[in-house]
Order: sequence, then C-alpha cells, then structure tokens
Amino acid sequence: MLFHSSIRKEVARSFGATLIILATVVMTMTLIRTLGQASRGSFNPSDVMLVMGYTVLAYMPTILTMSLFIAIIFTLSRMYSDSEMVIWFSSGKGLGSLIGPLFRFVWPILLVIVSLSMVVLPWSNQKIEKLKDQYEKRGDIERIEPGQFQESAGGARVFFVDKDATGKEFGSNVFIASKEFGKENITSARSGRIQHNDQGKFLMLSNGQRLEIGIDQSDLKISEFEEYGVKISSEVLNTTPYVQVNTLATLTLLSDLTPVNLAELSWRIGLFLAAINFVILGVAVSNVKPRVGRSTNLVFSLFAFVLYFNLLNLGQSWIASGKFSFIGFLLTVHGGAFVIGLLWLARGHHNWHWRQFPGFRRTNRTLSIKEGL
Repeated sequence: MLFHSSIRKEVARSFGATLIILATVVMTMTLIRTLGQASRGSFNPSDVMLVMGYTVLAYMPTILTMSLFIAIIFTLSRMYSDSEMVIWFSSGKGLGSLIGPLFRFVWPILLVIVSLSMVVLPWSNQKIEKLKDQYEKRGDIERIEPGQFQESAGGARVFFVDKDATGKEFGSNVFIASKEFGKENITSARSGRIQHNDQGKFLMLSNGQRLEIGIDQSDLKISEFEEYGVKISSEVLNTTPYVQVNTLATLTLLSDLTPVNLAELSWRIGLFLAAINFVILGVAVSNVKPRVGRSTNLVFSLFAFVLYFNLLNLGQSWIASGKFSFIGFLLTVHGGAFVIGLLWLARGHHNWHWRQFPGFRRTNRTLSIKEGL
C-alpha cells in the first residue's frame, strides 16, 4: 500500500539520520569522560577506546529508543505541517491506522533493543569492570609512572620516581613512604634500579637516606646509605572483587530474585517496554498546530523522554530499597504510559474534544443560563 510504504520509508530515513547524530554525540561525550577517568587512574590509558566502545554499546538501547521516538515525531510533524495528513485523513485513514505500518517497521528495532538490554548490556558492563579491575590490581612495577606519586597494590606504600631511563629498570630521585612493623619509613635516594635474585625482585637505591618514625612512640631514626634494597611486588592482588549487579547475566538475576536483582531486571525490561510505549506516544503527540510550529512538539517530546527515563532510574532505586514492588512499578509506570498513549491516540483518531463530554456541556449550559439571568 502506498500509505504504508511512504510512512515506513520516511521514518526509516529520519531514524537513520537521528541515530547517526545521537551516536556521534554520545561517543564524543563518552570519550571525554573516559579520558578523564583514565587520567585519574581508573583505566589504563591504552584501553580508552575499548572502554569507550563498551560504554557506547551499553547506551545503545536508550539511543535506539530515543532515535525511534524523534524519527516518528519528526516525520509525522512534517506531514501535518505540509498538510499531507489532511489528505490521508480525507481518504478515510485515521490516526490509529499509522500504528500498523509503524510497528511493521519497528519490530526489528525492538528485537535489537531487547537483545541489547538483556544480553549485551550486562556483558559490556562486565567488560568495563574487568578492565578497571585488572588495572587496579597491577603490580608495583607496572604502577610506576615517572613524575607521579603512585600507591602500591596493597596500599601500604607510596613511591615517586622523577625520571625513568630505560624500561622502568632505572630511575632517578626516588622517594618511598611506607608503613610496616609499627613504623613509618620515608626513604629517598638519588637513583634506583631493579635487581632480580633468588629471593625476588628488589629496588636497589643508591646515595640516599632513610627516616624511621615510631607510630606509637616518639623515637626518630635517621640513617644514610650508599646502597639500600627494598623488596617490591610484581604480582597482582588475588582478592575477590565485588561483583556489581549490572554485570550479572539476566538468567542469573532471574535465578535469585532479591530486591537488588529485581531492580536491575526492572531497568532491563523497562528499556524494551519504554520503546513500545514511545512508538505509541510518538504517534499520539505528533499533531502539529500551524500557529505553534514543529519545535514545540519536539521540545515537549524530549521533556517526556527525559521524565520517563528518570522514572525508570527512580523506580530502580525504589525497588532495590523495598519501597516499591517489581510488578507494581511495571504496571504503574509502563502500564500507565501505555494507557495514556492509547487514550491520547484515541482522542486524535476520533477527534474527541472536551466539549463533547456531558459534564463539560452541563457546566457550559449552567454558565450560559446564569449569564442570561
């Protein structure tokens, strides 16, 4: 049918253009934020592009939903402003007749959204946490950055190397502060080198001094040395990391329905349900009045999108804290948005007006009688 094909083609063009623009904006913002995190030591600088890719992949369900919502509103608003919708309506097509062709175009995108939210989203979050955990657990040698104060893997030692000569084996102006055996030790040396022997790996310091301060005592000891060895760790920590709920697979969440797991499930399921509701809401709110313009509808739609997703975030915290039940939240937020969208769509399809309701006519009649008296 000409009506169905024209709607699908124009929405597809708008959806593609919107998706490219939003993905580019999100990638730029994510890159800036990831670079900031890498500079603070949260990630390995060499893994910035990987972290950015995983983060954008985690944002894709939201990006797809927003692109679809904007594409539907932009396309139908243009058709209203160019009087194309008047032609379709005069040929017997109501606003509700748009739902069928739109969902025939949308259903592959909905499948992608549910796949991303249920499978890819926890996988990408898991990859990000794994990269962060590996960088956090690196050994003392890997932590050395010339010109920066660094903390050891166990957190008991802080060291500084002014200049790194060749492959982190030699350095100058070395500073080490540590706590061990009930004492605070501050060691400084003009140079240092890495030396391997049967007992492990040592940092051999040359031409320096060592200051020992008792933590519970007032004694102070200062010594100078020509050469001093400090054993360093090159192995990563073997502590079991805390597993965040957003990294757990969906089947794992379903196997243990705790409030925290249900809160995460509400977010993942909500991404799919929100996409369905936004298709209906996009058709319902796309009506453009000539005197108002298209920008007003678009601003209102973006505000509704932000409000909807803020409710999803709030609902996730409410379910986790036990303030709201899982089923109750889904019925209230997603079910409520679905009912509002259908009523709004029915109002546009049947051209309902508030004056048609009996209560409104009775109020107007009473007012007119009083004015006549």
